[in-house]
Amino acid sequence: MRRHVSQRRGISRRSLLAASLAAGTAAALWPAAPAATALPAVAGGPSGDWFANPPQAVRPRFRWWWPDGLVDPAEIAREIDQIADAGFGGVEIAAVHHSIKDKSVLDTAHHGWGSGPWRDGVESALRQAARRGVTVDLTLGPSWPVAVPGVGPDDTAAAQELAHGRVTVAAGTTYQGAVPAPLRAAASGVTRQRLTGVQAARIDTANSTSKIIGLDAASVVDLTASVTGGNITWTAPATGDWVLIAYWQRGSAQQPESGPHTAPSAYVVDHFGAEGTAAVTGHWEDELLTPVIRRLLAAAGGTFFEDSVELESTGLVWTTALPEAFEKHTGRPLLPYLPAIVLDNSNQVFAFEAQLTRQIRHDFWETVSGLFNRHHIRALRDWAHSMGMRLRSQPYGLQTDAIASAALLDIPEGESLGFKNLDDYRCLAGGRDMAGHTVLSCEAGAYSGTAYSTTWDKILRTMGGAYAAGVNQTVLHGFSYATAPQVAWPGFAAFSPYNGTPGYGESWGPRQPTWRHIGDISGYLGRVHRVLRTGTPQADVAVFRQTGYTATGIGASWFTSTGIPLGWTHQFLSGPLLDLPSATVSGRRLAPDGPAYKALFVEGDFFYSSTPTLALDDAGKILDLAEAGLPVVLYGAFDQALTPGVPADGETDRLRGVLTRLLALPNVARVTDKTLVGDALKGLGVTPDARYAVSSTLLNAHRTSEAADFYYLCNGKHAETVKPAVAAIDHEVTLHRTGGDGTTVPYLLDPWTGEARRIARYTADGDDFTVRVTLQPGQVMIVALGRPGMFGDRNGNRPHAVATDADTAVFAPGGLAVRATRAGSYTTRLSTGRTVTMTVPAVPGPVTPARWELEVEDWYPGPDATHTDTVRRTLTLDTLLPWSQIPELADSAGIGRYRTTVTLPDDWDSSQGAVLELGQVSDTYRVTVNGTAAAPGDRLHPVVDLGGLLHGGDNTVEIEVATPLVNRLRAVQPAVFGTVTRQAYGLVGPVRLVPYTDRTV
Repeated sequence: MRRHVSQRRGISRRSLLAASLAAGTAAALWPAAPAATALPAVAGGPSGDWFANPPQAVRPRFRWWWPDGLVDPAEIAREIDQIADAGFGGVEIAAVHHSIKDKSVLDTAHHGWGSGPWRDGVESALRQAARRGVTVDLTLGPSWPVAVPGVGPDDTAAAQELAHGRVTVAAGTTYQGAVPAPLRAAASGVTRQRLTGVQAARIDTANSTSKIIGLDAASVVDLTASVTGGNITWTAPATGDWVLIAYWQRGSAQQPESGPHTAPSAYVVDHFGAEGTAAVTGHWEDELLTPVIRRLLAAAGGTFFEDSVELESTGLVWTTALPEAFEKHTGRPLLPYLPAIVLDNSNQVFAFEAQLTRQIRHDFWETVSGLFNRHHIRALRDWAHSMGMRLRSQPYGLQTDAIASAALLDIPEGESLGFKNLDDYRCLAGGRDMAGHTVLSCEAGAYSGTAYSTTWDKILRTMGGAYAAGVNQTVLHGFSYATAPQVAWPGFAAFSPYNGTPGYGESWGPRQPTWRHIGDISGYLGRVHRVLRTGTPQADVAVFRQTGYTATGIGASWFTSTGIPLGWTHQFLSGPLLDLPSATVSGRRLAPDGPAYKALFVEGDFFYSSTPTLALDDAGKILDLAEAGLPVVLYGAFDQALTPGVPADGETDRLRGVLTRLLALPNVARVTDKTLVGDALKGLGVTPDARYAVSSTLLNAHRTSEAADFYYLCNGKHAETVKPAVAAIDHEVTLHRTGGDGTTVPYLLDPWTGEARRIARYTADGDDFTVRVTLQPGQVMIVALGRPGMFGDRNGNRPHAVATDADTAVFAPGGLAVRATRAGSYTTRLSTGRTVTMTVPAVPGPVTPARWELEVEDWYPGPDATHTDTVRRTLTLDTLLPWSQIPELADSAGIGRYRTTVTLPDDWDSSQGAVLELGQVSDTYRVTVNGTAAAPGDRLHPVVDLGGLLHGGDNTVEIEVATPLVNRLRAVQPAVFGTVTRQAYGLVGPVRLVPYTDRTV
């Protein structure tokens, strides 16, 4: 809450954006997330409002951090209102309080996660959310990973680990004594451990490294039956040294992050066995889902959510049924292979011959993946459906098939902090789209060390590429509950301070000056989501992954480095996706109803030294797809392919036989040089839907519906760490229309203003449309190809410009016009073949304001942690500088209003306008001209068209700028924020008003 200290004059205002209602859910065997947005079935396609005012269901969401149950229901209702008023579509309630070191102040015994006060808070949130038309998600446990109270570390429902002990036995000598105890002591609270096996193996130095003990796989002998009373006697053979290994199963005693959150303490559950999931669902049904909460969930509930699966163990993650599951999956017992699998503090301990070790590990983690997907993901999903909810999850963190998990989930989710590049999102997108789901979510905007200094342009640059890779739901990280004991201004923040540093993540909300303009941000994100959930996705190529990991940063040969800069799009598939109902071919397309891949690309397994491997079953399915007409490109020595796992007798020969048949097909190509992948695709008649005139940093996503094709274009980068930085681009792009019939025209959809207008300059060649793309780093452009008259456009099928030497061409109220910023004669060639020359008379030159009046609403700590005092400051500036370089504002944070006067000629008329170039401005801004607000401006390209707001004579221009809080926090909390460099906030410019004249052709 802000209060104002009256110095001079001024009063602050709060802009509120009204919200609209959201819509329902669906579930099936492969349950879909909310159906893709359907375009209205009206003549000419969707109206302008369809894009301008996206519904709550597609608007961005917040991760809402609570200090467990230490919340006030009235404050909870207020915060729901704040979020809804700001144009957001929902929240995720999460118990996170890393910033609070003295957990005793949280009174966990009475106000922990799941306590009565916590349930009261949830009721209040759901009740107010139902009133406001937003939805509420609930994390499955406090913090992460999933844990519930009532499960002790020794319980079979708790997370398990396999520890090992070992002793070396020299050739021909006898070991007599206790079975080797675990090298690592059990975690605190673990009182029981069970011996699961004892074996011996001969040391083979040929397989050893400086950190790994090499073993001879053929020498492994099972000694479990020789154990008596905890002791064993065994004599090593006379040749070579041997190692005696014992395996112990026990609880890992892992607790959720930054606990305790409950009394009694919660322990992480077994993620691979049915008992762990049953403990979670049982606790919810017995302790949390009161009749009132159940009724309210039916009205405002969204999803149950699970954060990334960060299981911690000093040994190997385990579950009791693993040996049985491994044998069922592979036909072989697990114990002889365990030396190649067991871990010590995440490090490999033993190894057999390299190829065998790789195959064993593949078989093991494939088995674990199956257990995780069956007993955890699918079981939780089905239970969520029985509660009328859906399941959203980040299905990574282990060596499991996250691509297959994404296909099972209602809503898979990635994260901007943990994902290393865009291919990590493309893995989840492949699972989502092959399973017919709609939403790929992202935990967005968490940056290390940037609490209270995160700018929206940073978030938008990060997320721009993620949207091109398949993301279409943004869960911002995050919105913190107002307060907690012993916190400082501006209130409780989940991750700040963090170990004496500013911490990471941001606490958005009214405590932030930029909240004043938050409706512009939520509107932008909602419109991007609206487009990216419309119709069905299209991707050029499916890249097959033998190992379906994500959050690895490992991309696809040629496509990631070369194909994307030319316009290609791709997603990743793993073996289980080939069993989905969508895995059919029609018209040379895999999954013809979407994503409609034009080709399948198979290469060696990046996670196992790029070895050319294929499971026999997968090879057979790929052969079936190719025989049905799907083009396939294989990169590598697949004529000598191996199985990913340990082969059965004759399996390798059978695999190579299948691949021989595959490689003989005319629509299949094999290359051994990755630079030839593009030529191979061209030779098979495969081209991308978007084609760039030059190699570019442009990224694209394509969706198609009956009414239109939508192309999302972003001048982004593959990863945050890519060097050099992305530069501005200006080149032509050819976009293919895949749906519809009859006349097609292109539209430009502005996600900042909500305006959709027909593009006036382009060329058409059948179903291909070439447009000019000019974008600053991170900037976005959305193009729709559809029937004339869509979005309320009144230009019908009027002729358009195919070329002009004017600045640009536009459809003005009077029809097609050229726009020029200088006087002169301009020639325009029309789509009718006619060439027109227009003369533009004198155009006023650009205006650079010489003086500014600046009023600053400077924010300070108020009387308590949740109140803000403001001090009004006024300055006259002859030169625009960042606040950090203005002595009176060096430590300031808040809202600044810059005013200047611009004088235009008296004969200024309706054919004239001007754009206002703001130059450098941070962070958010709005422009007002003569008391009338201009449309929201692009945060990544701060140029605002002032259109009809100007008149002849004097014009008053006001630019309102809101900053993050960190410069003030540096001064008032130096122990935490003092190491942060002063940030260059404010309007820095250069600012220019550039007039233009439109002349109707």
